Amino acid sequence: MGWPIIGETLDFISCGYTDRPQSFMDKRRIRYGKVFKSHLFGSPTIVSTDAEVSRIVLQSDANSFVPSYPKSLTELMGESSILRINGSLHRRIHGLIGSFFKSSYLKAQVTSDMRKLVLQAMAAWKEDRPVYIQDETKHIAFQVLVKALIGLDPGEYMEFLRIQFQHFIAGLMSLPVKLPGTQLHRSLQAKKKMVKLVLKIIADKRRHGVPVSYDPKDVADVLLNDKSEKLTDELISDNLIDLMIPGEDSVPLLITLAIKYLSDCPKALHQLKEENLELKRRKKDLGGVMCWDDYLSLPFTQNVITETLRLGNIIMGVIRKAMKDVEVKGYLIPKGWCVLTHFRSVHLDDNHHEFPHQFNPWRWQNKDMNVCSSTCFTPFGGGLRLCPGLDLARLEASIFLHHFVTEFRWVAEDDTIINFPTVRMKNRMPIWVIKENYIG
Repeated sequence: MGWPIIGETLDFISCGYTDRPQSFMDKRRIRYGKVFKSHLFGSPTIVSTDAEVSRIVLQSDANSFVPSYPKSLTELMGESSILRINGSLHRRIHGLIGSFFKSSYLKAQVTSDMRKLVLQAMAAWKEDRPVYIQDETKHIAFQVLVKALIGLDPGEYMEFLRIQFQHFIAGLMSLPVKLPGTQLHRSLQAKKKMVKLVLKIIADKRRHGVPVSYDPKDVADVLLNDKSEKLTDELISDNLIDLMIPGEDSVPLLITLAIKYLSDCPKALHQLKEENLELKRRKKDLGGVMCWDDYLSLPFTQNVITETLRLGNIIMGVIRKAMKDVEVKGYLIPKGWCVLTHFRSVHLDDNHHEFPHQFNPWRWQNKDMNVCSSTCFTPFGGGLRLCPGLDLARLEASIFLHHFVTEFRWVAEDDTIINFPTVRMKNRMPIWVIKENYIG
């Protein structure tokens, strides 16, 4: 279990910075099996690289397991964050947000906003200088996300929120020290500024009133319409900001990694391009504007996105804390211990996926994703805390890829994937684009 206090944390982190981030798990899995003891980030930890054990842990309720995060993250999120709360309040908020994220209204709004922002960004690209895909997608996705959460359009307030949010997330994996001058203190100050703006938006919504028959336009409306007295303005504002944390990185990295893998796999790129060009021709002949289900209707495009999620492992895993002694598949998880359900290990396990380190979108042809997602494919987590925005993430990625591959060809510069503390491209994925007119 490693050294006193620090345990095996340094070894875990150092492997995360190499081109073989899986080596930490592989060594111990060979020695101890798929479920083993460790000591990570200051806590005794059971590590699960077993798909069934991880599934059971994720699907357990708060009587058995609750979320666990590094101390700096819990300081920034606060006590009432949807990422931390349990029980009926969590189910209430998660259910409200999940239902809205699945609504046709929001999908139509996200489709319109995403398409508009993507086309605006692409119109500004030049052939004589590189385009940094990671930066471009972050800028676009943040605006779409904030519009969906609080109804804010691009402008002065959006830019203020973007700058403060970058200061805020810089402290998520920092030393848990709140003294002036520390990163955590700066991040807390940035969150206060964000809360002040969001509370102003909430106050404006309350002042104008919301008719009973009114269809909510954003997540803020959904939470404000709830009749529960538990949802105070402060709780709502905190959660709207905390919802930006998982949403801020997932979509940009999904798109960026897809372009990285497609750049290295001409066969997949060719099939993706042909599928999207055919959709573009069909919609042009019909004279209609593409809607959200058009973008999601292309099977190979969805296979590319699925394979990117499996191979890229944007979310390495999640940590739960045992509230009592729990036995799972013959393994005893002691009360107070953490469990790291390691998604990457399952996604790269050759017992589940043949040649797991290869980018192979064709592996998903004719597969029942409901079955796969319940066992060996969990890029968005699972159980009661399954990410409510998973369908929107696929939609946004589909829209970007459609317009990108049907309007450009490109040459990608060499770049490296970094896997800790979060997945990202070392050089922000620079590419050189050439505008093409595929459809006359």
